[in-house]
Amino acid sequence: MKLLRLRLLVGITAVTTALSWAGAKLWASLDTLPAVPAAAPVVLAAVAVVLLATAISLRARLKASRERQPGAKGVDPLGAARAVVLAQASALVSAVVTGIYAGAGIYLLGELDIAARQSQAVTAGFAVLAGSAVIAAALWLQHICKLPENHDDPRGPAASPR
Repeated sequence: MKLLRLRLLVGITAVTTALSWAGAKLWASLDTLPAVPAAAPVVLAAVAVVLLATAISLRARLKASRERQPGAKGVDPLGAARAVVLAQASALVSAVVTGIYAGAGIYLLGELDIAARQSQAVTAGFAVLAGSAVIAAALWLQHICKLPENHDDPRGPAASPR
């Protein structure tokens, strides 16, 4: 499984931000700009908390297993792989969602004199922060589940059996 890079996620977020800003500008010209949902930051923060709790749990179990502590519960390899897939999927979706709310928020910054737009801009800002937290937690979980390098192989890392 290939690891996600922060550079890719930032690129996805930047492209989505630009598209979202252009879409918000178009929708506003038609007087149909959709509202930023108030639940968006809450849902993103909940996903970040779940990823963070999973990362902390797996980290503690892996550490106890490495140190061969008595009664240490091992980590199921399939469970760790599922956690990485969850982290990667969450990071990719969060990059898109963060870009959408960032673009909408940037557009809304130009309309802060309207009270409804001001509260939507704040909500979009919180959604961007929560989306960034999802990305950070997902990348950390992915890092925790990464297999260590095998330094015991006498052939070295470049040698591979054919």
